[in-house]
Amino acid sequence: MEDLAICYDLTRVLPMETTRLSTKGQIVLPKNLRTSRAWTPGTEFTIEETGDGILLRPTGRFPETRLDEVAGCLQSKRKSKTPAQMRAAIRREVIRRHDRGRY
Repeated sequence: MEDLAICYDLTRVLPMETTRLSTKGQIVLPKNLRTSRAWTPGTEFTIEETGDGILLRPTGRFPETRLDEVAGCLQSKRKSKTPAQMRAAIRREVIRRHDRGRY
């Protein structure tokens, strides 16, 4: 929570920032890092111990799921489109957007 110092890695390319552990065991993440990653108060993280130190990752929005757990959950009563029909629909949409000046 104390002062932040800017350091540089050995290649002098990637700026690194340092911070200190507070007496309450808290670490402040630098504001520019929080802003660039859109981390707001209340963001949850997972913490993993690695050979090099600690890895901090924002918790995923959805739990990890296998394909066989969700396959078919959004079944449609319509007949499936063929790959050729899908390519034709994509082509039509690209042309439509191009004509409107979107591309």
